[in-house]
Amino acid sequence: MYIASIVCNTAKCHWKLPSKWFYYYLLDGDLASNNLSWQWVCGANSSKKYFANQENINKFCFTKQKNTFLDKSYEALISQNIPKELVRTKNLELKFIFNHKNNISINKKLPTLVYNYYNIDPLWRNETNYNRILLIEPSIYKKNPVSDRNIDFLIKLSKNIKNIQLFLGEFDELYSKIKDNYVYFKEHPLNYNYKGLCDSRDWLFSNKNYYPSFFKFWNASKKELGL
Repeated sequence: MYIASIVCNTAKCHWKLPSKWFYYYLLDGDLASNNLSWQWVCGANSSKKYFANQENINKFCFTKQKNTFLDKSYEALISQNIPKELVRTKNLELKFIFNHKNNISINKKLPTLVYNYYNIDPLWRNETNYNRILLIEPSIYKKNPVSDRNIDFLIKLSKNIKNIQLFLGEFDELYSKIKDNYVYFKEHPLNYNYKGLCDSRDWLFSNKNYYPSFFKFWNASKKELGL
């Protein structure tokens, strides 16, 4: 929130490009959560913007900085011009670069589980033998790129899944190799092009109703936690 506040509200940048930059480096980033958080901070869905001054940052980050462009009252912070430290900008160029030779082996007698960036759950259907494939789709990362450190992190986490294999390519390419047996995947908005049998995503609460704000959802759901 602090970074988004400085970039969007102090430096007066549009939220979209900096949110892409932030997502690019988040090791466990979620696209929806990231983008919506940036929009919330900059007030894209309301007239209220989130500001944090130096006193607030020092309090919660346990720092003692003074005389910065944030070391002002909230009234002065909101009304100030762009600080000279933030005037200079740089072109944003985010690229997804990943090279991998596909050499997967499919057992036609077994169904196949397709994992991806948003599902590397080692407990998912772990009671039975499957072909287990971690799918990395270039089209997804071309639109929403992540750094090579993120992919390295993903692959290391996937090692918790026994006998998982890595496939770099589009889902249709993978499906053409395994379509004669059952294909399972977990529900996620980015899986709209998948074919096969869809398992429900994991829900924090049984309450799946729509609410216009998080707090209304929370008030309706926290009873399950005994709160």
